[in-house]
Amino acid sequence: MAVRVDLAIGLAIFVASLSVLVVIYARRAQRYARQSSKLQPIDRVAALREILDLLPDAAAVVRQDDRVVAASVNSVAMGLVSADYIAPIELRALNREVHRLRKTLSREAFIGRQASGDGGWEARLQLSPLDENLSLLIAQDLSEERRLNEARRDFVANVSHELKTPVGALSLLAEAINADDVDADEVKHFANRMQYEAGRLTDLITDLVELSRVQGDVALRHSAPVSVEAIIAASIDDTKFLASEGRINVVVANTSEVGRIYGDERQLVTAIRNLISNAIKYSPAGRRVGVGAKKVGDNIEISVTDQGPGIPDDELIRIFERFYRVDPSRNRGTGGTGLGLAIVKHICANHGGECTVWSRLGEGSTFTLRFPAYLNGAGHTMEDARA
Repeated sequence: MAVRVDLAIGLAIFVASLSVLVVIYARRAQRYARQSSKLQPIDRVAALREILDLLPDAAAVVRQDDRVVAASVNSVAMGLVSADYIAPIELRALNREVHRLRKTLSREAFIGRQASGDGGWEARLQLSPLDENLSLLIAQDLSEERRLNEARRDFVANVSHELKTPVGALSLLAEAINADDVDADEVKHFANRMQYEAGRLTDLITDLVELSRVQGDVALRHSAPVSVEAIIAASIDDTKFLASEGRINVVVANTSEVGRIYGDERQLVTAIRNLISNAIKYSPAGRRVGVGAKKVGDNIEISVTDQGPGIPDDELIRIFERFYRVDPSRNRGTGGTGLGLAIVKHICANHGGECTVWSRLGEGSTFTLRFPAYLNGAGHTMEDARA
């Protein structure tokens, strides 16, 4: 009986103690919850402050009174923040509207660069409420997007213009052949012209397809160590007929000891072939075109030199643009599409290299392709070249 009484007393003490502990932990939990709710905005801002600089766009955490709590480094230079407040009037108005409506809003605006005083930039401003007093600002620079859109429009316009010329010529020639009073000699002449225009159209489509294939950031799919001597030989072989037709002597320096390049052989041959073709087309009959290569440090330089008319200094910066022609009338006579050097530029970029040009009026031009050399046994890969 005494044992049962002791057990009952012990159980009662245990239950009472457990109840006290439950009450104590419940009160602590309530107190912690109150403190956590008070600190939550601060914690959130602290977390955002750490990631603002990692965002690709300018960003800031701002209060309802337009005061900046945290901001990315570039937000000041880009004119968004001044003296710890958001600067643009459009942005302040947007901030008030966001807190009034309690929802994310966006606007496009022109922002002046207050720090540098260098013009301004087009921005897409987006503000999202975080709580009753804080909002997150993200400002996306639209300048690059607008530039790319403009480049696309220009490209489409240029393609349309270039296609209209041979297509229109083919249409007119076909009408001439169908005329009742055309004799056999005229038919033959018109047929030859149609063949020429069809060839121009084929070249343009081929270059467009090639440009589409080589531009972009996709890694080269068929990469391997390629002999410089082999790609130069293949390029010259591809241009033999053109050189013979223009009575141009293509002279090649000894390239057997230059080495190798890690890349796509087809693209490398295309780049060199385009440079040799241009040199042949722009060289007067009976002149020479020189092709050479050499090892310079960890790079390999491949050069193509002509004895043509040369390129004016103010034109050199634009010659790698798509469809840009130094002399449009002469280029049409040579059958160029205006895409050859743009293709060369993209191929060089794909292989971690660059293309430079030297030219002087009346003396000719030299185009130089510079690529990272393939290092035997050093694990040199395309990724190394692009790094």
